[in-house]
Amino acid sequence: MNSRIQQILSDINALEDDLRAALNEQQSTMFFQIKGKRVEFEQSIKEAHNKLKTNFFRWLVTNRPQNLITGPIIYSMIIPLLIADVFITFFQFTCFPIYGIKKVRRSDYIIYDRQQLNYLNFIEKFHCTYCAYGNGMVAYISEIIGRTEQYFCPIKHARKILGTHSRYARFLEYGDAEDYENKLEQYRKAMNKENDLSKS
Repeated sequence: MNSRIQQILSDINALEDDLRAALNEQQSTMFFQIKGKRVEFEQSIKEAHNKLKTNFFRWLVTNRPQNLITGPIIYSMIIPLLIADVFITFFQFTCFPIYGIKKVRRSDYIIYDRQQLNYLNFIEKFHCTYCAYGNGMVAYISEIIGRTEQYFCPIKHARKILGTHSRYARFLEYGDAEDYENKLEQYRKAMNKENDLSKS
C-alpha cells in the first residue's frame, strides 16, 4: 500500500472519530440522554411526542394499501434472517477463538431503541424493531465475514465494488504477489493484537 493511500486512510479514520464526537455532541442538544439501555427525553419532548402519535385505527385507514398487501412478504424474510443469525453466530463462536480473531458483539450492530419513541404507535414500533434487526443483522454478518476475509484472503478485487466492509480499504492490491505469504501473516498478527487489546 503506497504512502498516499495510507495517509488518506489515516485521514478517514480521523474524520470518522470527529464524526462520532460530533454525533455525541448532537445527542446532548436533542433533549435526550442515554441511561444504560434507556433513552430518556425531557418532559416537554415526551408530551410533544405523545401528541404526535397516530392512533392505530387512523393509521390503518391512512396507511398506503400497498404496504399492507406486501407486509406478509416483507415479514417472511425473518425466516432466512434468523437462520443466517444462528449459523453465523455459531461460526464465529466456534472458529474465531481458533483463529485468534476477536468476536463481533451483536449489541454493536443490532440496537433496539426506537420503541422508546412515543410518537410511534405499536405497529410502527414493530416495523422499527424488524428493520433494526434486519439491517443490524446484515451489518453484523458483514463484519464477521469481513474479519474472516481479512484472515484468509485480504486481497482487493480487480473491479471496484460498492458497499465494502470497513476492513476492505486496507487489503492488499489485486495482483500484488510480492511477499504475499508474509503480508498475509502480518494481517493475521494484527487481528491477534486486536483480540489481545480487547481482553486487556
